[in-house]
Amino acid sequence: MPLATLRQVLDEAAKGGYGIGAFNANNMEQVQGIVGAAQEVQSPVIVQVSRGALSYAGKNYMQHLIRAAAESAPEIPIVLHLDHGDKPETCFEAIELGFTSVMMDGSLLADGKTPSDYEYNVAVTREVVEAAHKKGVSVEGELGTLGGIEDGHGSGEVHLTDPEQAVEFVEATGVDALAVAIGTSHGAYKFTAKPTGDVLAMHLIEEIHQKLPETHMVMHGSSSVPQELVDRINAAGGKLEATYGVPVSEIQQGIRHGVRKVNVDTDGRLAITAALREALNAGPSEFDPRAFFKPAREAQKQVCMERMRQFGSAGHAGDYKVITLEEMAKRYAGSAVAA
Repeated sequence: MPLATLRQVLDEAAKGGYGIGAFNANNMEQVQGIVGAAQEVQSPVIVQVSRGALSYAGKNYMQHLIRAAAESAPEIPIVLHLDHGDKPETCFEAIELGFTSVMMDGSLLADGKTPSDYEYNVAVTREVVEAAHKKGVSVEGELGTLGGIEDGHGSGEVHLTDPEQAVEFVEATGVDALAVAIGTSHGAYKFTAKPTGDVLAMHLIEEIHQKLPETHMVMHGSSSVPQELVDRINAAGGKLEATYGVPVSEIQQGIRHGVRKVNVDTDGRLAITAALREALNAGPSEFDPRAFFKPAREAQKQVCMERMRQFGSAGHAGDYKVITLEEMAKRYAGSAVAA
């Protein structure tokens, strides 16, 4: 099965009323764990790669790893997505590499740290949409900014999404998906106490969904940071501070009101780190890296399987046939979005 586009899998998720996990990958074991989880529970999946991951693993390595995964799991709709493109040129390069979806994060300037203004965001996002849609590639945009910093990307400031402006932004850019800022944050240290309605502005999702019922929303910074994983890491010699993530119940509430893509990165990192530390401690005389990476890969898989079930995507891999980029380009050309 060819790689799927973000637009198609989110359209299908909207029909079924579920969300799809977008899991970040940096190496082979993470890709195998993520796609292995999708096979186990028969779920469509979004494998997303950040600029930091491309720098770490190498551009060709990452795209070929995910294409190899697609060949090994032909029954699974797999999206190859660029996470947090910092400028149009970064997105164009990803499209040339074979990515089927890109995020143009115009909420920040090209340095990936300084909040931009609305006009800049619209201009760069629209530029990417126009070029990407001609090739059948989907585009995610962002309005508002999240807290925290991930792979060097982020201002550390929170600017919540304005529902009225969200309508204008979608109409002006033609994005396929909109990342909204509701108080979530990148990284492991999201909250110092369990988040409540005063911390996560879930009502914004409901308001935006009412105004834009056909627009697919994205929740960034949505790892749940399970306490059990934090405890395992610390028991194995780690020194993580007390931290809280986004409750799964809040994510499920978002899914009921139009959230279709849920970004999960930290949970996978925590699971891998716990497994690696435990394996290293259990085998002090072991020197074969496979002895450590196998449990790490399995840990990534288990986290992804759990999220796929919780988001409701498990069992939906066979619901549809993947549309090629060429066919998607024709659909865009015949729609107002591509005008």
